[in-house]
Amino acid sequence: MFGFFKKKKPEVKQGVHYVGYGDLPSLFSGGAPESRAGIAVTPATSLECATVLACVRLLANGMAQVPFRLFRMDKSGIRNPAVGHPLYDLLYMAPNEWQTAFEFFHTIMMHLSLTGNAYVWINRRADGKVLELLPYPPNSVAIDRDGWELKYSIRTQDGQWLNLPAEDMWHIRWLAWDGVAGLSAVRMARDAIGLALALDSHGASSFKNGSRLSGILTVAQRLDENQRKALRETWQATFGGSSESGKVAVMGADMKYQQLQATNDVSQYDESRRYQVEEICRAFGVDPVMIGYAEKTATFASVEQKSIQHVVYTLGPWYACLEKSASKWLLTKQERSLGYYFKFNVNALLRGASADRASFYTQLYNVGALSPNEIRELEDMNPYEGGDEHRVPLNMVEPGTQPEAVEEEGSSKEKSDENE
Repeated sequence: MFGFFKKKKPEVKQGVHYVGYGDLPSLFSGGAPESRAGIAVTPATSLECATVLACVRLLANGMAQVPFRLFRMDKSGIRNPAVGHPLYDLLYMAPNEWQTAFEFFHTIMMHLSLTGNAYVWINRRADGKVLELLPYPPNSVAIDRDGWELKYSIRTQDGQWLNLPAEDMWHIRWLAWDGVAGLSAVRMARDAIGLALALDSHGASSFKNGSRLSGILTVAQRLDENQRKALRETWQATFGGSSESGKVAVMGADMKYQQLQATNDVSQYDESRRYQVEEICRAFGVDPVMIGYAEKTATFASVEQKSIQHVVYTLGPWYACLEKSASKWLLTKQERSLGYYFKFNVNALLRGASADRASFYTQLYNVGALSPNEIRELEDMNPYEGGDEHRVPLNMVEPGTQPEAVEEEGSSKEKSDENE
């Protein structure tokens, strides 16, 4: 009887070759193609670019900080949190023994934003109930496709492949060309990321070893090897490094200096770096303002609107992707027919200014769409007794009600009050 509650282990097979789709192993193992800047861009190296790190962190935070809950809508249309369902606590508090829900969605969103795929092993009990959700790095998962039938395999630390059927793998995809695996944003934007990394490397090298007077020293007479070495060392000691840049060179004995490399200001180094920030943000669908990119024309009001746009246009599609995917792979067909569904609660991110919220609540309250307690819940306030009633102004009537009947009812009520 106790074996009924044990964790189910996937089947182990040896010597089975699985064909990986997309960029699953290569991007982490260094086998990714080089960018045109000559730098191999992988998810690991791309995070060394400050813009990529900021975009990934922004998307991961936006996904992890919003509560992800399981709801059930009954036949009358009433929606309530499905607190008694096992998946409610898993995805709201702790999907497994070593991660909180925040850490879990942080990991999922990092995998999605970098590789276009997130893989979660659905560990079920013998009766099919979900026991825990275990995320696996995309480079440790491969897909075997036979027509439209998919099978997954997980590579363990000891090199074994654990074979899983599709129903035991929660596979979340980004843009999918073939419907099997998502496209990697890092691979698609490798030239933009590679150029940004090259600019960072150039700037670091310039400040470490560079000389403001970078070029060739020529003299009229012939120099032997020791003389050339001594001249090079003297020049480097005098003008090399960022702390020595800008000094005045005094030369004699027909010595001439020929500059070969343009300075950073002439080559528009700063402008190129700023442009790469915008390019990478376009690839990740992130507004540059949201990662600290300062615009000269930005105002407080415009930044507030951009924050709302970020939730609607950047995070909104990601929320919809995970909601639909979770409902498909974590819920059974019977549970979906009973009204169970997953939903991110993004109301807190869309609050905006206090004056705008007050106007919004007032309009919905006046038409009976919100009760006082529903408004208080949106503001993280406790309900009060009698606050669940929906109210409308006295000069409004129900659809189909005759105004004459309302007037007669009102006049009869006034007469009864006078008699009393």
